[in-house]
Amino acid sequence: MPTPLQTQPLWLQLPPEIALSVTSDQFSALAAANQDLRLERTAIGHLIVNPPTGSESGKRNAKLLTQLGLWSEANEQLGEYFDSSTGFELPNGAIRSPDASWVRKERWLALTPNQRNGFAPLCPDFVVELRSDTDSLTKLRDKMQEYRDNGAQLGWLIDPQNKRVEIYRSGGDVEVLENPSTLSGEAVLPGFMLSLQRLWG
Repeated sequence: MPTPLQTQPLWLQLPPEIALSVTSDQFSALAAANQDLRLERTAIGHLIVNPPTGSESGKRNAKLLTQLGLWSEANEQLGEYFDSSTGFELPNGAIRSPDASWVRKERWLALTPNQRNGFAPLCPDFVVELRSDTDSLTKLRDKMQEYRDNGAQLGWLIDPQNKRVEIYRSGGDVEVLENPSTLSGEAVLPGFMLSLQRLWG
């Protein structure tokens, strides 16, 4: 009796000019079936498949999340922090996964258990995008603007290649810092200071 063939997953490469559109429910099913992939969905339903990060980017993201996590655990009454695998359904319908994020406690607790178990229907109060070698700066800036337009109070676009940080604040202009050594969480994350020295290395 023949034994069934073991099938291997096939990876689909999508040229930039081809866009696959999915509904929110279809996206949830795709994400559940492909948990090793970082999937996102634009506000108009286009599917984005993000490749795994390189080791250097992963190391930087771990250092970033460690610092945010230590502050958040010491101030757990203020809110919850999330890693890069967490998807949020923004008010405009996009489903995005910041590299690091934080949500005020009262907003998190206002969600139902089902909402917290799925893609939480909110934009985080604080978001970070950490640029990797293959990331388009233009696309990351578009994402940061999208976060701000959907309610983020503070956002950092960290560009290790150029040792530059762009700060996005609710209702304000983008501030660009050249080779800063630290970043302040300001009033959104009171007392949080991110050291950038090891992210630059």
